[in-house]
Amino acid sequence: MTKSFRCEIVSAEASIYSGDAEQVVATGIMGDLGILPGHTPLLTELAPGPVRVVYEGGEESHFYVTGGFLEVQPHVVTVLASTAVQAEDLDEAAAEEARQHALQMMDDKSAELDYTRASAELAEAVARLRTIQQLRHKVGGSRA
Repeated sequence: MTKSFRCEIVSAEASIYSGDAEQVVATGIMGDLGILPGHTPLLTELAPGPVRVVYEGGEESHFYVTGGFLEVQPHVVTVLASTAVQAEDLDEAAAEEARQHALQMMDDKSAELDYTRASAELAEAVARLRTIQQLRHKVGGSRA
């Protein structure tokens, strides 16, 4: 059994990552899922959140996607993201500001459309903050 597979993370704008991986962990709409070599073929929708790629030797890279799809084929795992960025490029202050703005919009329930949009913006802001916290925990944990 092989120890790795090809991993591709792409968005509408660019290819974000292309290389070998031992494991991919992503946020599906039904919860987090982990992909290891030999995983059954799968196509699932992704929710906004982190994607973690684990390489041989345990090194990791962290990414953030705003949603999309994850496809598992026998030797390739592809993340087709609406938007994808390196987690290190996320701005925590901007994510917190977006969360606060969405909460304010939700408090103003004057229009159903605004509430729906605010709910979606809140979910995305919280997902960005979750990604930042996971990255911070990983970096902090590796120093101990």
